[in-house]
Amino acid sequence: MSSKPEGLESSNISCNDAPAMSSETVQRPPPPEKPAAILTRTKVIAAFWAVIIFLGFPIWWQTTSIHRARLPIQEMVNWASGKTCRPVFPLEIQFATPSLPVSDAQHLLRTTQHTLDDLNEFSAHHLRLKLLESSNIESNSPDGLRSITEDNADTVLSVRLIAQEDLTAPRSVLHSETTQLDVFYPPSQVPVPSSSNSPLSAFIAEELQRLFGEEKATIAHVLSNNNGADHQPAAVLNSLPPQIAETINKRERRSMKYAETYHLAFSLFTPGSAPSSWDIEAAIQEYLTPLLQAFSPISNFTVDTQVQLYAMFSPMTPQPEYDESQAAWTLKKEDLSAFINAAEWPLSPSIGSGPTINFILYVPAPSQSPMVVKENHATSWIIPQWGGVFLLNAPLSTSQPSNPSHLSKESLQSAFLTFSHQLLTLMGTPATPTSLPLRLQTLIRIRAASLLLSASSTMGSLARLTKSLPSIPIPASVATSVSTTLSHLSSACDQLREGRFAAALASARVAETEAERSFFEKSMVGQVYFPDEHKVAVYLPLLGPIGVPLAVGLLKELKRIIAGWKSRRSSP
Repeated sequence: MSSKPEGLESSNISCNDAPAMSSETVQRPPPPEKPAAILTRTKVIAAFWAVIIFLGFPIWWQTTSIHRARLPIQEMVNWASGKTCRPVFPLEIQFATPSLPVSDAQHLLRTTQHTLDDLNEFSAHHLRLKLLESSNIESNSPDGLRSITEDNADTVLSVRLIAQEDLTAPRSVLHSETTQLDVFYPPSQVPVPSSSNSPLSAFIAEELQRLFGEEKATIAHVLSNNNGADHQPAAVLNSLPPQIAETINKRERRSMKYAETYHLAFSLFTPGSAPSSWDIEAAIQEYLTPLLQAFSPISNFTVDTQVQLYAMFSPMTPQPEYDESQAAWTLKKEDLSAFINAAEWPLSPSIGSGPTINFILYVPAPSQSPMVVKENHATSWIIPQWGGVFLLNAPLSTSQPSNPSHLSKESLQSAFLTFSHQLLTLMGTPATPTSLPLRLQTLIRIRAASLLLSASSTMGSLARLTKSLPSIPIPASVATSVSTTLSHLSSACDQLREGRFAAALASARVAETEAERSFFEKSMVGQVYFPDEHKVAVYLPLLGPIGVPLAVGLLKELKRIIAGWKSRRSSP
């Protein structure tokens, strides 16, 4: 019998026990974490999150938040919709009746006012008659009421009634240089106290309606373009004769957009070397300065002049043709729009802050003189919303067939008188009545109405813009401009209602300027092109690598705290 070695048996026992010992070593839990290490980790995580919440987040919020100043949105919308202000135009007309007793004069005014109210179908534009006291009448002055009219800015017209025995029917004479209307009447047509009307009252009412007929139609046209306007202005326009409606539309297409300051550029062009100079300063001072001063309540003007020699026609445009029947060189009416050689003639489209109105004085060459428009034999025309042109055909002598080297003030008279009429047209001045002061007063009221409605519409557009784009900023300057606009709109509306039209125009002008400034604020426009998607694309690459470890560490710490709380709660 053989026996196993003792050492080999011991070795077998050791090999069988080895796996059990290795398994017990792997499953042994890690040593418990020290309370000091746990507290340190918790403090570190809390410190990071405290810095983020109490320092980082407020700084980020303050530096990236969009400042939106508070705007009176509802008030702005009400102005745009016409709920806040309904423009009215009460025109005060003063009557001077030096030859009538006070009682008869008052009765005449009552009957005339009643007739006017019956004839007027547009309540926003109405005439108010006022009897002038006898002590204020200059009976010895041939102009009568001229000084009173100039002193009282609220009075748009002064009517002086003059009795004449040899008349069979009343007649009227409007002074072309003042706002005074003289009415000559037979004494037999003065209404007696028991009558409700008279031929004299009807005549005066019809004359006043005729004088302000184009103004009423124009204001109705302006109000009808407002979104919040009622149906009355449209009804007035529909009842107008087609000729008046076409006149208003034509004037609107020709006239320049309103501006506080215009730049007038007078240019002398000639295809040769003469004339090389002109007495422009004296001509402007003599023929144009009084008109510019009369425009001062409406707009201001700056003046610039230039002389351009060898200014030839463009080779791409039709050239003048000689007409034997007219014995003149002619330009066709359809070719007038191409008369200006914009490529070579130095005409700046805009100089300074205001729009430029160009006036061209063209002196044709002796070989092409005289030069006229073929269809109507005219020597001037208007380029809508740009300026005017005048052809100065210099007189040529047989001994010296050439243009003069210098144009005197007298030779420029016809040109500058034409430029004055063209300026009135380009400024939108009505064609009637014949009195220039009355036409300028009408223009004041038209401009005040248009600026009031334009500024109100801009306020509505700004309100809709801020509501539809909540991501754009609204700086404090915009809120200030809006407040100024609304304040001046309210003042303009009140002043219109009181009949102070020059003051209303001044307030409406400020309102329009501030409204445009607030709507076209550069900082508001720039933010529109930086939407929220761009912000996310910028922040994610920066905050992702930092935020994920912090969020994971916070979750683990919260799980540990919750697990410890549950174990303490379950232990007896």
